[in-house]
Amino acid sequence: MEPAAVIAQMRQLIQIIAQHNHAYYVMDQPSITDSEYDQLFHQLKALEAEHPDLVQADTPTLRVGGKALAKFETLTHAVPMLSLGNVFNQDDLFAFARRVEERLPNQQVNYDVELKLDGLAISLWYERGVLIRGVTRGDGEMGEDITQNVKTIRNLPKVLSSAKHTIPDLLEVRGEVLIPKSGFERLNAEQAAKGDKTFANPRNAAAGSLRQLDPEIAASRPLAFYAYGIAQCQPHHGLTTMHDSLHWLTQFGFSIAERQFLCQTIQEVQQRYEQIQQERPNLAVEIDGMVIKVDDLKQQQQLGFLSREPRWATAYKFPAEIALTTVENIDWQVGRTGILTPVARLKPVLVGGVTVSNVTLHNIGEIHRLDIHIKDQVSVYRSGDVIPKVERVWANMRPEDAIAVYLPSTCPVCDSPVVIPEGEALARCSGGLYCAAQRIEAIRHFVSRKAMDIEGLGDRWAESLLHLNLLKDVSDIYQLHQHRATLLGVEKMGEKSVQNLIDAIEGSKKTTLARFIYALGIRGVGETTARMLANTFQTLDALRQANMDELKKTPDVGDITAEWIVDFFQAQHNIEVVDRLLAAGIEWDVPIAPSRQPFNGESWVLTGTLSELTRDQATQMLQALGARVSGSVSSKTKCVVAGEKAGSKLEKAEKLGIAVLSEAEFIALMHEHGQTI
Repeated sequence: MEPAAVIAQMRQLIQIIAQHNHAYYVMDQPSITDSEYDQLFHQLKALEAEHPDLVQADTPTLRVGGKALAKFETLTHAVPMLSLGNVFNQDDLFAFARRVEERLPNQQVNYDVELKLDGLAISLWYERGVLIRGVTRGDGEMGEDITQNVKTIRNLPKVLSSAKHTIPDLLEVRGEVLIPKSGFERLNAEQAAKGDKTFANPRNAAAGSLRQLDPEIAASRPLAFYAYGIAQCQPHHGLTTMHDSLHWLTQFGFSIAERQFLCQTIQEVQQRYEQIQQERPNLAVEIDGMVIKVDDLKQQQQLGFLSREPRWATAYKFPAEIALTTVENIDWQVGRTGILTPVARLKPVLVGGVTVSNVTLHNIGEIHRLDIHIKDQVSVYRSGDVIPKVERVWANMRPEDAIAVYLPSTCPVCDSPVVIPEGEALARCSGGLYCAAQRIEAIRHFVSRKAMDIEGLGDRWAESLLHLNLLKDVSDIYQLHQHRATLLGVEKMGEKSVQNLIDAIEGSKKTTLARFIYALGIRGVGETTARMLANTFQTLDALRQANMDELKKTPDVGDITAEWIVDFFQAQHNIEVVDRLLAAGIEWDVPIAPSRQPFNGESWVLTGTLSELTRDQATQMLQALGARVSGSVSSKTKCVVAGEKAGSKLEKAEKLGIAVLSEAEFIALMHEHGQTI
């Protein structure tokens, strides 16, 4: 897969995960299930493992959760609150144990096994035995100050006391806030009696209660706190195991989960897991699995951490619950980047305590793999106790009037052709400039600095203009001057702002062919490829009429990108939008075909932080000398420019014996070829 395609896939996953992180960690209104989130997260991790040189700087695999809401004071955790990795079966569990034991050769490893409570993680600070602060996990680095609400929790000690132990000067306790089953039933009965909305599940009820601005509301809810660890203790408590440290906390009045086991082997852990599965309905609280921890605290230190999770602990999720239901229909949804996703509409069925009526089928390949038809009987399960998936299609129960499912030939939103590029599993709408489902992404890209560079048309205003039906596609940007009165009615768009926007739009009409090609948002055509296409074809008409073979003669254009370009210009809706843009007055000078240059055709890579010049400046210098700037290192790379904190790209270059220049050496080389900052 081309680097541009890999990066596009990473960006899409990062964007989706960020949205769900915000819904889950910040708003306490999960928009997808934990297991569906796990699938997205693991998909991104797998992609990053396969392409380590393309890992994005803002990847969520390096952090936890989302930012705290502004309505609470934000505090920084002295010790980050990390999340846990997951295992879902015995093989995964044993693989976790093997990794632990390989890092602890010739050592006896015991495991502390606890209930995985389904609540809201918080951190409590005690100074000289007095509770002074309660903070949510937030993004793992910073959380919200919910001290006043925490103080309303009935089973939580506000002042520590113990007949056996000295009170520490500083104690930071981590744990879970939740509502036990009996309290949840009572709360919902009270809500119903008052005619108020009932809660969907105990976790949502606990999270919503804990994050009320009015502490009296929190005080009225049956919240409970269960400790699961110690982040700091000064002076040190002197204990050597996780198991003992949790029981030490009970001496100061803390509650811990009603089940905790100390296991000498991973086989015993599996037995305890199976035991808790049987006992689960009778537990006082909701759980969604077990937490397995290396018991010895010194061994925990030896094992250390990955970027976002400890190596010494994992969550062992419960298996899915399965139910049988009927596929009533299969719809095709179009995402903001044009991907078509099939969604099975099911006869509603209760699975693991939740009514399931929709299941994502991912792509046409999954439909073929399952051989799923409309009106089929299917088994639906919730992986990791949460995400609904189709596990099995009962073909032997298929009715005679069952309907086979095919990929639509045209987009269900805009009627543009649907394409599946060779080597890809995802079908896409080819009407990127026209399709209403892709409209905001097309506009965002079109007005960006490296494209048409229309300053002032940001996301908020673009969405407002879409809502007013002033932007059906990007060509309507150049008609906004006709709607001055309507623009003045948009919130925070005064006379000066409107005039500045109109002037910026007018100024963007004089551009370059390379910028215009890039602005069209053709899949696989980045800034460098757009410049290569402009230099090769010289006119837009020549590019529009180019066939696959002609396109592949362009540097940086392979089979897949060539196919994307052809598909784009074969979509009539795209042609209509392009023609309207040109009719609006967008123009450019004919590109000057580059002569043979010293770095012609060479692939260079920039990595690390540059101090004397920006990444864009370095890229422009190289491109002016005929080089292509790539985002990944390969055997074809000519040279790597390494700034401060260069990472995996530098390591790979050194392994491959590729030339490496420091920033100073690079600047000197550029000066030799007439390129200055």
